[in-house]
Amino acid sequence: MESGTSPTTRKVMLVAEPTRESAGAFQYAISHVVLEKDELILLHVENPHSWRNTFSFLHRRSSLPSPSSSSNLNIEGEENFLEAMINVCEIAHPKLSIRTEWIDMDNKGKEKDRANAILDKSDKLGADIIIIGQKRSISTALLGYKRSSSGLKAFDTTEYLIEKSKCTCVAVQKKGQNAGYVLNSKTHRNFWLLA
Repeated sequence: MESGTSPTTRKVMLVAEPTRESAGAFQYAISHVVLEKDELILLHVENPHSWRNTFSFLHRRSSLPSPSSSSNLNIEGEENFLEAMINVCEIAHPKLSIRTEWIDMDNKGKEKDRANAILDKSDKLGADIIIIGQKRSISTALLGYKRSSSGLKAFDTTEYLIEKSKCTCVAVQKKGQNAGYVLNSKTHRNFWLLA
């Protein structure tokens, strides 16, 4: 790189949900992916059928910087988790450009429709990287697939995004508080990254 030129700005899109898997993907993105010149896009897909839970990663001690007055943030529910993510980003990377995007799914939204909506949004926004949390059972990790009750292969949004995205898509599984991450992409499967 020539002196005097700035690094290229990348658009890093994180599929942001109030789940443990999304929290792990968020921690990976903040600590290992985003750079000062990047733009972080927090993409939330609203689905009336999704169950809500606590965005509990903010309850625990994290390797990310936290304000001394509120080291244990108590953020619950879908209303506050994006705000909590933005606050953590601003602390960890004060110069990082952050924006939120929303996709509203109708009541008939199926997982394949959700995955296609994410792909469409990433294309429209010109995302360079998609990061998504991945929940995998032991059988999925060992056998490489899930079986539904009918015996047919169940649809996996994360695997679909990895295979169909035009840009790099990284699925992240956080393994314990300090155990690192297991990453999956088109070119790397079950890649272990120590924290």
